Amino acid sequence: MKNRIRLFVLVAAALGVGTSAFAQATIHGDLVKDWAAQKDMLGKIASAMPEDKFGFKPTPAQRSFGEQVLHIAQVNIGLTGALGGKTPAPMINMKATAKAEILKSLNDSFDYVATVINEFNNTTIQETVQAAFLGPSTRARLITFLIGHTQDIYGQMAVYLRLNGVVPPASQRP
Repeated sequence: MKNRIRLFVLVAAALGVGTSAFAQATIHGDLVKDWAAQKDMLGKIASAMPEDKFGFKPTPAQRSFGEQVLHIAQVNIGLTGALGGKTPAPMINMKATAKAEILKSLNDSFDYVATVINEFNNTTIQETVQAAFLGPSTRARLITFLIGHTQDIYGQMAVYLRLNGVVPPASQRP
């Protein structure tokens, strides 16, 4: 019985420490961290494709690798406008074919979203805005939609890389 009480006290103490650490997390803070992680991951996979393969299409009906990257930038910028931020959107050339220009567009779009997210706080990130195809949504929902969208295109880009003999950075062994 004494050992059970001791175990209970130890578990309760451990949970108490863990709970205070979790209490510091916020929706806004999590979105800032998750968006930074998305930028890092997408930047790495986009950079992994050799420049001479940016025009690669698995089939004629699909986007080229470069067009996939530009599509991410375009959606990042387009949907972020619905958040109601004050930061002006960057201009991107949707017809770009050079790797450097495409990667700059991707980075600019991620930086734009990050700047707009930082215009809000934990309360205002949860306010409702009107999004064209999502309807009334919180700002947080729009950002999580963008994260999901980049994940979707990331999966497609991983296939493009593998079809060209390139192992995606997230799959490479250290």
